[in-house]
Amino acid sequence: VLQGYAAEMDNPLMAHLIPPELQNKKDILFGNMEEIYHFHNRIFLRELENYVEYPELVGRCFLDQMEDFQIYEKYCQNKPRSESLWRQFSDSVFFQECQRKLDHKLSLDSYLLKPVQRITKYQLLLKEMLKYSKNCEGAEDLQEALTSILGILKAVNDSMHQIAITGYDGNLNELGKLLMQGSFNVWTDHKKGHAKVKDLARFKPMQRHLFLHEKAVLFCKKREENGEGYEKAPSYSYKHSLNMAAVGITENVKGDAKKFEIWYNAREEVYIIQVNNVPLPKKTKQTNKNQNMER
Repeated sequence: VLQGYAAEMDNPLMAHLIPPELQNKKDILFGNMEEIYHFHNRIFLRELENYVEYPELVGRCFLDQMEDFQIYEKYCQNKPRSESLWRQFSDSVFFQECQRKLDHKLSLDSYLLKPVQRITKYQLLLKEMLKYSKNCEGAEDLQEALTSILGILKAVNDSMHQIAITGYDGNLNELGKLLMQGSFNVWTDHKKGHAKVKDLARFKPMQRHLFLHEKAVLFCKKREENGEGYEKAPSYSYKHSLNMAAVGITENVKGDAKKFEIWYNAREEVYIIQVNNVPLPKKTKQTNKNQNMER
């Protein structure tokens, strides 16, 4: 892909085949695929080869390079822009000629999806290795590597939602790290406001998608899209936010384990949040150790 497509966009002999609107868009189309390729080719592959005779110890290899795996987050964040660009120019003579020269059966978009598929596949591979590495020397490292990869997948997933927020005037990066996000039923109960409106708000929940950052929690309205692929991904219309420095939390509301309360400025604004489900309590009975680890 890098040699047969990306490099060809800089080839003067191919320039006449590239639509003017596509020129200088190489970074959008391919994202940081080259960075991912060089990481695997120069670093990670060589590290893996050291464990050919000791596959059960490969967890250490993942842990040593875990920070570098965050380059996938950047690639996934760019993917919607890349796909949008591809859809506009997928029937371009330039792409057809590149595909013909490479003798590829699949078009470019199939290969641009590979990094997304790869980062999700690692956790499946680690789970499988863990299953067959009971009581092995490297079992703990494999478990730690799996936990770390799942953490990266969560960060990738969260960031994909965050980039879909529309209507926020400020800089989201200034709100600190995105800790978690999800959809909830939300009731409001404000001291200020018309009595009728307050009553209506108290009894009728709103569907809101919350983004919890280190410095603020954002309330957004989820809007589903009707396209294909990444176009199907929802967008989130920003409604309002609360500064975490002035937020208080009540863990349970009226004995309902699914509801908690966020209040602001000494309960001047109160938001009752209802989650969709509650995690089951951990069993005290001792069960198979590996089953516990998987849970």
